Amino acid sequence: MKNQVYLPALAAFCIGAAACSPKAEVKGMLTGAPDTQIVVKQLTTSSDDVIDTIKTASDGSYSYRLEVREGEPEFVYFYKGETKLASLLLEKGDRVKVVSDTLGNYSVEGSGESLKLQQIERDFSDFMQRFGDALEAGDNPSASRQYIEYYRSRVIYVMENRKSITTIPVLYQKINPDFPVFSQSTDAIHFKNAYDSLLTVYPASRYVKALGQEADRRFRLLNLSQRISEAPEMSYPELELPSIDGSKVRLGSLDAKVILVYFWSAADAAQKMFNQDVLLPVYNAYHPKGFEIYAVSLDTDKGTWASAVNNQKLPWINVCDGLGPASRAAVLYNIGNQLPVSFMIVDGSLVDATIQGEASLRKFLDSNL
Repeated sequence: MKNQVYLPALAAFCIGAAACSPKAEVKGMLTGAPDTQIVVKQLTTSSDDVIDTIKTASDGSYSYRLEVREGEPEFVYFYKGETKLASLLLEKGDRVKVVSDTLGNYSVEGSGESLKLQQIERDFSDFMQRFGDALEAGDNPSASRQYIEYYRSRVIYVMENRKSITTIPVLYQKINPDFPVFSQSTDAIHFKNAYDSLLTVYPASRYVKALGQEADRRFRLLNLSQRISEAPEMSYPELELPSIDGSKVRLGSLDAKVILVYFWSAADAAQKMFNQDVLLPVYNAYHPKGFEIYAVSLDTDKGTWASAVNNQKLPWINVCDGLGPASRAAVLYNIGNQLPVSFMIVDGSLVDATIQGEASLRKFLDSNL
């Protein structure tokens, strides 16, 4: 009699223990593929990593168990070769049934989150087909319209599923490696809101932690773009290069009415003579009146440049990054192989001026200072 009393309790304990198992179990059927190898992949924070291989039975059935911690759902994918057989979002204690065919069509039972993930992937695949068809037909307005409609639908999904971790793959979808669906700087807000909501449900999840890092990165970019948009407009490319002592000097920081931006090479004897014979006398005469020189050396040997600056006692701003023609400064100002090249900035604006020697430089300074 006592045994009869304890048996139901024991059965209830066993059922409860199964429900609390740290493993999720997948029972699958791959139709038309007996004795077939299946690759199991698990999503890390940046890629799908192979974690196991299994084999279907003679009837195409298979089973797989994966340890899943409480509050740390796992994205798991099953592949036959390059064909994805199923995408699953498994939580602790899940018992999931999957029926797939070798073309990648599948159905899922026992996991609501996996059903959401399946629909997300279908929606993205359908969008990519429509978007690709429009581009192939040369219908750019239609492609743009398809993108805008899909983007809006994904924003709605993220907002309506704040507590679902399926919002994470939605936020990371890419049309191509350089074109994320969420590509606007203001999308940082969607990343941050999703992170804040998921953190209350899955604080230990590595996916949520990675989402928080991405949200922070996007907010830094958003703040930078706002600062740039609010900054005073400049009519010339900004430069910030290292001087002789290694400290960087920003062109826009110079407080001078007229600035000569002068690209040169210390390896050329004629250019060093130009420093001595032309620029030094002019600089000494006009610097007190508001004239400055920002001399950019395009030498790859910084030692040669530094020796020339020190030996000639050049008193103006001398900078060099040692990259020669590959310097960002040379690219921004479209400097070719012929040096020296000069540009004139007057009252903060780049002006169209041709300087051909000391006389023309003095004439220009006389008329602008």
